Amino acid sequence: MRIVVTSIFVDDQDKALDFYTRVLGFEQRQDVPAGGARWLTVGVPGEDAGVELLLEPAGHPAVAPFTEALVADGIPFTSFAVDSVEDEFHRLLDLGVAFTQPPTRMGPITTAVFFDTVGNLIQIADTAD
Repeated sequence: MRIVVTSIFVDDQDKALDFYTRVLGFEQRQDVPAGGARWLTVGVPGEDAGVELLLEPAGHPAVAPFTEALVADGIPFTSFAVDSVEDEFHRLLDLGVAFTQPPTRMGPITTAVFFDTVGNLIQIADTAD
């Protein structure tokens, strides 16, 4: 068994696609009409068989209270690995990304948390010393 797709709820699929590709650097994988929305995924460039992130519409009634509670409590919806949190923090700041937590050492890792513009807090983490 392996993970093929994981989801993140987004309040605007077009805006999410722009942010996750242009700003974060993922590449679009799938874009298939699915009723009033799309099966829209992104992945790591060059990892064609890698895990895809589904930019899932946040239309279900349970999503808004769930994501709002996470944001209110400062809890990231998911975490992405980076080579250097410091470098990525500065790169994303230069692109106008809003951080809720600057690079912070937490034991053996460094993390930072930003708002993805479509309803979620996202954590980046590295294990570099």
